Amino acid sequence: MEHVRVSFSRDENIDAPILVEGLPGIGHVGKLVADHLIHELEAEKIGEISSIHFPPQVIVDDRGVTRLVKNEIYRSERDGRAVLFLVGDFQSTSAEGHYILAESYLDIAEDLGVQRIYALGGYGVGHLVESPRVLCSVNMEHLRPDVEAAGGSFENAGSGGMIVGASGLLLGLGEQRGIEGVCLMGETSGYIVDPKSADSLLTVLSRLMGIEVDHTSLQQRAADMEQMIANIQEAEEARGREELSYIG
Repeated sequence: MEHVRVSFSRDENIDAPILVEGLPGIGHVGKLVADHLIHELEAEKIGEISSIHFPPQVIVDDRGVTRLVKNEIYRSERDGRAVLFLVGDFQSTSAEGHYILAESYLDIAEDLGVQRIYALGGYGVGHLVESPRVLCSVNMEHLRPDVEAAGGSFENAGSGGMIVGASGLLLGLGEQRGIEGVCLMGETSGYIVDPKSADSLLTVLSRLMGIEVDHTSLQQRAADMEQMIANIQEAEEARGREELSYIG
């Protein structure tokens, strides 16, 4: 098997100036946003990516049928605005694989005329966040004003830091190819799948891309998650009171 194998279902009229990366990561924040946009914009699947740098396993569906893990490329076009999406099952399991896959993603981006990449992810803070900020980074200074105007925050920039995985490498390696890169990271505890953080990130991304998209399903998932957390906290508090009643 090749290190990376890319296959397209068609090769005509699939160019786009924008690529949105939403691979699995902290809180699945980026993945939630990208999957939501694919659904709302009725994006078409145009390609698949397989690699020996993905985990050595298969996915089993609800009928018991297996398939190899993969990442996918989708494309939407609405009102003359074309967007590509990079989503899927996994990122690489090794440092070398991250670089090899990132270069492959950028090869695809160059071949399809991508001028800007939005890399989406979560920013883990270790506790539940009531009003998640969207913390940002760019690979070219001139991008910063537009990101701030859209509601993105650079408050974490003063202390420096790192962005690991595909999101970071797409910015760093993309800059070497002259491709603009914006990383948007929704604040999240890092302990749960976080649709609330994803909803905040979607707001900023929508403004940057100049599109309107319905948030309803994400907001409902966020409400459901908050209710589940509240139920767990209530159960733990009740258990604590019950344990205390046996003391003394």
